[in-house]
Amino acid sequence: MDKFSGVKKFVVGEGTHFYIPWVQIPVIFDIKTRPRNVPTLTGSKDLQTVNLNLRILFRPVPDELPRIYTTLGVDYEERVLPSITGEVLKAVVAQYDAEELITQREVVSQKINDILTERARQFGLILDDISITHLSFGREFTRAVEMKQVAQQDAEKARFLVEKEEQKKKAAVIGAEGDSQAAILLAKAFGKAGEGLVELRRIEAAEDIAYQLSKSKNVTYLPDGQNAFVKIAAN
Repeated sequence: MDKFSGVKKFVVGEGTHFYIPWVQIPVIFDIKTRPRNVPTLTGSKDLQTVNLNLRILFRPVPDELPRIYTTLGVDYEERVLPSITGEVLKAVVAQYDAEELITQREVVSQKINDILTERARQFGLILDDISITHLSFGREFTRAVEMKQVAQQDAEKARFLVEKEEQKKKAAVIGAEGDSQAAILLAKAFGKAGEGLVELRRIEAAEDIAYQLSKSKNVTYLPDGQNAFVKIAAN
């Protein structure tokens, strides 16, 4: 800054430089990338209140510093970033419904990035990164979303119970069909070999009686040739 000729059109970089005391005043800018959070309250396409918080990494273009100092001043970010961020966010968010802002968040973020980068370039600023760190809606919409989620969960539970009952019915039908088929097969078996089955049951009964008698102390088994006699002793 020269008191006679005004702001110089060239930028002096880092290092040691000479200037005329009282006549020239150095104005030092930080050109490193710095973060800034910009909150914005706006509305969606379906008139829902949207609360957004945008995190921006910005830095000035070194060759644009004379124009930035002349038109905006040293606190240029305070004058530029809140205004252009709010303008771009309101314009972009108004194109989407509240549900689309959630499901298409990447698309919305990219669109905000493109438009905001172009707007910042007009003021001599470079935006290295733009990201949505916070996105929320009004109480009415949040309550409606919660009720919708609860209704969907109840519907899923009801559908599960219906499917469970249907499976039980199918299992009962299959079991009844199996029992019916088994009865048919048994009836056929009894018709073809009924006498053999009766003889088998008689032999099994005789074996059981013989086993019970052999365990008794009052029973004596006396073999006589091919025949056998059983003597039961009285007490």
